[in-house]
Amino acid sequence: MSEILGSLALGTFASGSRAFAGLVRGDRVLELDAHAAALGLTAPITTRDLLADWDRVLPLLEALDGPTIGLSDLRVLPPVRPRQILQSGANYRTHVIDLAVAHRGPDDSEEQVRAATAAMMDARIANGTPYLFIGLPSAIAGPHDDLVLPGYSDRHDWELELAAVIGAPAYRVDRDRALRHVAAYTIVNDITTRDLVFRRDMPEIGTDWYRSKNAPGFLPLGPWLVPAAHVPDPMNLRVTLTLNGDVMQDESTKDMIFDVAAVVAAASQITPLHPGDLVLTGSPAGNGMHHGRLLRDGDVMTGAITGLGTQRVRCVAESAA
Repeated sequence: MSEILGSLALGTFASGSRAFAGLVRGDRVLELDAHAAALGLTAPITTRDLLADWDRVLPLLEALDGPTIGLSDLRVLPPVRPRQILQSGANYRTHVIDLAVAHRGPDDSEEQVRAATAAMMDARIANGTPYLFIGLPSAIAGPHDDLVLPGYSDRHDWELELAAVIGAPAYRVDRDRALRHVAAYTIVNDITTRDLVFRRDMPEIGTDWYRSKNAPGFLPLGPWLVPAAHVPDPMNLRVTLTLNGDVMQDESTKDMIFDVAAVVAAASQITPLHPGDLVLTGSPAGNGMHHGRLLRDGDVMTGAITGLGTQRVRCVAESAA
């Protein structure tokens, strides 16, 4: 396990067929069902139960002590099962420029595209709002689960992201208050099938995020929920993804166009956000389209964000029917 910010993190684990929420300290896990009474909750406890009463529960979690289990003896599951996933696209300046260059027309020079895209983002920052869309909870997988690459395409790509985890319900909150509703942070790899992003049969419709992002396992999540109180500045974290040991993404969250607070506030304007919901904040530069190298059978992606742990996902080709 990589270092976590603060003294603890939360996760969900399996021992055999039994799943449970646990408190992570170092390489040891404290099973929380045994401490339900101390937490004022009823077993079995889920991380979503904790997030629903976060301000009261967090100091109690920090004070817990007792017998622990070695992390190596457990399977790490997705740390939370959200009701809703709100995703932010085109939210890192360098990434947006790289995508625009990759998709430029044959008559457009790279310099022209870079300049035009930079001007567009400056206008968005001044007058626009985050670009949001919906993800399916059924796409969530554990942080160490294999990713089955669907056989209908050979253009699957990675996008490592910081995700804000909602605690207190949020509905139409403004940016100044938005972070009060964030209980924790975690890591998500937003896998994308590039040739399904745009509908060739209906180009006027634009992007098709349902088909391109929601296959089973396309949202490896976790490993941990790190309390927001232990993350001094979510806008100063390093997002890093390696492919078979080679660095592909390595960028600071400082490169976001709209910061975490702005993205959470925008997500709350249309739909109420509930405890455990995820708000993804976009992915930095360095995806496969930029490198000209998309995912293949046997690839291993290792993703980390400062102090939030590490996920390791192996890619497996879909078996022929």
